[in-house]
Amino acid sequence: LEQNLSNAMNATPDDDSVSRFYDEHPYPPPIDDLDAYRRAWSDGSRQRIEHFRLWPTSPFRDDHSILVAGCGTSQAAKYAARYPRARVVGIDVSAASIRATLELVARHELTNLAVHQLPIEDVASLGASFDHIVCTGVLNHLDDPAVGLAALRSVLAPSGVIDLMLYARYGRTGVAMIQEYCRMLDVQPEVGAIDDLVAVLRELPVGHPIGHLLRTTPDFADDDALADALLNPRERTYSVPEVFDLLDASSLQFRRWVRQAPYRPQCGVVSELPHGRQLVSLPPQEQFAALELFRGTMVRHSLIAVRDDDQRCAHGFEGSDWQGFVPHRVTTAAVIDDKLPAGVGAALLNRAHTYPDVVLFASAAERAAFDLIDGDLTVDQIGGDANFFERLWWHDLIVIDAC
Repeated sequence: LEQNLSNAMNATPDDDSVSRFYDEHPYPPPIDDLDAYRRAWSDGSRQRIEHFRLWPTSPFRDDHSILVAGCGTSQAAKYAARYPRARVVGIDVSAASIRATLELVARHELTNLAVHQLPIEDVASLGASFDHIVCTGVLNHLDDPAVGLAALRSVLAPSGVIDLMLYARYGRTGVAMIQEYCRMLDVQPEVGAIDDLVAVLRELPVGHPIGHLLRTTPDFADDDALADALLNPRERTYSVPEVFDLLDASSLQFRRWVRQAPYRPQCGVVSELPHGRQLVSLPPQEQFAALELFRGTMVRHSLIAVRDDDQRCAHGFEGSDWQGFVPHRVTTAAVIDDKLPAGVGAALLNRAHTYPDVVLFASAAERAAFDLIDGDLTVDQIGGDANFFERLWWHDLIVIDAC
């Protein structure tokens, strides 16, 4: 472990307030064991679902090269455990995060993982390209996120994908308010000061914009996670239009939202609103921007992007090709049979959604077709029309093998 740690830190990044912060407050909170996580991913169907979410028009593979940029204490180790045939590289500026990751490498014999203490901006020094780049909640803390994202684009393979998460602007309004409050009072990420901040948060007025996050986000129960959310020395957030501006500036093109239903006017209560038809008539980017404003509480934007010179078309349901698609039912899909409106065969929902209105009401025939989805049968073999399967896709109930 010590030799690996020494090797990982040969190229120590310049001193930086963010790297010092994460050395003192590692995030996410370090974990000791990956066995349960490894078992959860031992079912090959989960790997196939994730593959076709990222590469809907490419045959299944589980041996991609994966870069976890800003890997924290365990994210790269989780990817190595999830995909034992993949080549995984993790980079982070925090020595504490690197040490925690290497401890997991040693404990679980993750021979397919290499880690480096390295800023994202210097990722090209690895001299490698990657099929899959994962960067979640990291660019927001860079001095210039566009420079960091452009650096990641420079090591993205021609047919590769970037799995990106950026903090959202409007849903984090309450967080921004408390961050500013802490700056005004010079609250430092120290044990006593964090205890005092927790006491203050308990007394915030009912209706404060941060209230729903305090009630629903487990991270606020951990001191280091609380410090990451409220006392990080550098953070910026993005609205939907700003997300697309960032992608354009980094020579990337948007492919899809990881969970797309909340952004689509065809899903949930939005489809029944007086403005429903107007929303559907907008260009896609404007639809997404309008839905962010309507929902108001999106705290993150998770998306998949590809290089701007990637000529592959995103799959769609126009024409006749859709009949040969193979749908895969996501593991968090649920079928509700009781207390249904008259004439409805089932309510289909994704348990991972945070908006309870995002439900697809299916007829009895559609519910029967949904029950036949097994990852082997084509749409044509299952039966049904393109509209139903497209609605399933919009609602994040299926991914499509369109290859």
